[in-house]
Amino acid sequence: MARPFVLPDLGEGLTEAEIVKVLVAEGDLIREDAPLLEVETDKAQVEIPSPMTGRVERVHVQPGQTVKVGQVLITFAEAGELMPRPSPAPPAAAPAPAAVAPPTALPPREAPPAAGRDEGPVPATPATRRLARELGVDLRGIRGSGPGGRIRDEDVRAAAAAPAGREEETGPEAAPAAARPLATAGLEPPPLPAFEKWGPVERAPLSHLRRTIAERMTLSATLVPHVTHFDRADITELGAIIGRNLPAARERGVSLTLTSFLLKAAALALRAHPRFNASLDAQAGELILKRYCHLGVAVATDRGLIVPVLRDVDRKPVMEIARELGALARRVREGKATLEDLRGGTFTISNIGALGGTGALPIINYPEVAILGVARAREEPVVRNGQIVPRRLLPLTLTFDHRVADGADGARFAADIVRRLERPDQLLLEL
Repeated sequence: MARPFVLPDLGEGLTEAEIVKVLVAEGDLIREDAPLLEVETDKAQVEIPSPMTGRVERVHVQPGQTVKVGQVLITFAEAGELMPRPSPAPPAAAPAPAAVAPPTALPPREAPPAAGRDEGPVPATPATRRLARELGVDLRGIRGSGPGGRIRDEDVRAAAAAPAGREEETGPEAAPAAARPLATAGLEPPPLPAFEKWGPVERAPLSHLRRTIAERMTLSATLVPHVTHFDRADITELGAIIGRNLPAARERGVSLTLTSFLLKAAALALRAHPRFNASLDAQAGELILKRYCHLGVAVATDRGLIVPVLRDVDRKPVMEIARELGALARRVREGKATLEDLRGGTFTISNIGALGGTGALPIINYPEVAILGVARAREEPVVRNGQIVPRRLLPLTLTFDHRVADGADGARFAADIVRRLERPDQLLLEL
């Protein structure tokens, strides 16, 4: 009798995922927690690990396919059917030996658990399973502290004896996803003209991530009355401080950037202006003020824009923020960010300064109520004490939900961010 494995609950209300890679083939022998599939959700690209040790009886999905939570992905053979199947013999050749080599994606692991232990699936999310693999922790030896005995990241870290490396996994290239209509926010777009009348065209299906971005931006732009306040910060002294501290930061393995100071300045300003660190419950008529400050940073990747989240930014020194930001951006660009890396943001910063431009009007990352756009700093002539002097000015655009704040509130909040950026020595002293 076979055992089906379904797409698990990925949390955060996620109901579907797109198959990016299938890392196993029918007949493969797989150990528990070995990667089976790579999937892309609304928030990240993640691995789905095997919930058991066994032989893959059937693969039910293929790259580019969209699957729902609860849909069967893989069917495993029962424990009594785990003898490897003989490889098919080539024509006019002797039969292949019965033993089958394990797939290249199967990393070496510790010996199987002793007889008598429960062989059922371990209650842990894909992100927690991945963390356990990276730390070399056997999940079956952990008692979960979460609801229903679910194993949390904290349980894995507490049980970890030493960090362990992981091998690079490979799999078949993902096929383009099948095109399907975008969800609309109550407005149906009019029919498009037949563009073929004027010349050749090509149709390319949207990726799962791009489709999600499109739908969420439409939702935010439709539901939220956006208002934007423009300002500029004189970051001449801040630039000098960054330049002086770059060598010391590099010695610590840290890339000290303007974004690290932006995050710190915004976090402290949010503490003083809590209505911008909130979400609006329109049905209840209540503003949900968040007593924590987790800031999202928009990161451009080949697959699209992803917003990882740094936790408790208001409580951390700039150097620690810089270290975490570098590691987080690396994971995102390498496709190794977990769902936990992308959850729980309260305010977002979108810094396009490296790409140029004099400003931008970013769309709010719903259900947040504000976002800060940052463009490229430029040296400009400024009058100081009756003299024209060169100063480095940074354009800022604060976009916020007009239902939760008025223009004067936005102006005061933006001015607070500017004031903190123009006093960088105080930012370095803030913990």
